Amino acid sequence: MIDKNALREIASQDENASVEFKTGRIRPESLAKEMAAFANSNGGVILFGIDDSGKATGMESAPVDEDWVMNVARNNVTPALEIDFGLVELDGEMIAVVDVSKGKDKPYETMGKYYLRIGSTNRQATQAELLRLFQASGLFHFDRCGVPTASAKDLNMTALDRYFRRYEIEFSEEPEDEKESLLANTDILIEERQASVAGLLIFGIDPSRHLPQCGISFAHFAGEEIGGELIDKQNIDGTLDYQVTTGLAVIKNNILAPSTISGTRREDTFASIPDKVFRELLVNACVHRNYSIAGSKIRVFMFDDRIEFISPGRLPNTVTVEKLKAGVSYAVNPVIVKFMENLRFVDRLGKGLPMVYREMKKIGGRVDFQEIGEEFKVTLFWPENESDYNGFGGETET
Repeated sequence: MIDKNALREIASQDENASVEFKTGRIRPESLAKEMAAFANSNGGVILFGIDDSGKATGMESAPVDEDWVMNVARNNVTPALEIDFGLVELDGEMIAVVDVSKGKDKPYETMGKYYLRIGSTNRQATQAELLRLFQASGLFHFDRCGVPTASAKDLNMTALDRYFRRYEIEFSEEPEDEKESLLANTDILIEERQASVAGLLIFGIDPSRHLPQCGISFAHFAGEEIGGELIDKQNIDGTLDYQVTTGLAVIKNNILAPSTISGTRREDTFASIPDKVFRELLVNACVHRNYSIAGSKIRVFMFDDRIEFISPGRLPNTVTVEKLKAGVSYAVNPVIVKFMENLRFVDRLGKGLPMVYREMKKIGGRVDFQEIGEEFKVTLFWPENESDYNGFGGETET
């Protein structure tokens, strides 16, 4: 629970994505809406007894008690919400503080509706936003869904032959009904005979034709800002194995590109990074991104002091930046993970990011993890010397 100094600092702000002020009486339905919106987003605090200007008006202006607030959280929000309640004195007035954490059991609904906190307002979730909430909960996996415009004819039969041969199955020689059964049983096709998202991304002839959001956008800038001179820019489309292999080649080629800003130091520093570090971050982005977010590709930005890997989608409900540092694994796309494991692109889940940390530490580098809005970013930094290194960095931003 926040203390007096923290409360004073919060009260000095305007209402925002994580702060709500309340004066006057409030109906249970309204409070449930506020709580659900915070829990479905990144959490926040509701302060009873502070007006819109940040002035403490006290409990007489906003009469609530702990039992009433807890009952609203339990009975008016589904699933029941765990919150913290406390009373803090500010400028001679008692303020009730309701602290709502980022929900571990998203999505939360009240009165049959799902809300998100957007800026200083609560907004009913759109269909796409609700889909992402259910994905984060692990109750729904987009990679199992069918792609309406794609069928078996959009799959690469040669790639399927190679894949099934690992299991001593001659796919091309099987009768048509057996082929279809195999594809359905391995989640490459769904019941409606559509290619699944995972099937198309792993075995598709031209995945980006049907899923334009798949692919990697690479840009190499001179200097340390996006506004610097553009040294190289490439779009990498195709199946996920192709994206990883080609993405690694593009990064390595750009390591050798001259820089007008930092001379040869950047080349030497980048060259000291093992290929497996770049490869792991490319695989991580391709395997764990949220493919339901249309119009947003994976982005890789290279600068003189760092390289950024940005993938669409939040971390799942139970995964935090701190847990990633410890090697906690997650699978937003379990079907994709299965195929990439079988194709030897993914080792045991949870080993990759700690490996990146260890390799960067060897050269005095730094790794930052950041969850920023609907994206997850991993940044590799190369400091001037090892004394600049301070371990796994990274904060969650809202």
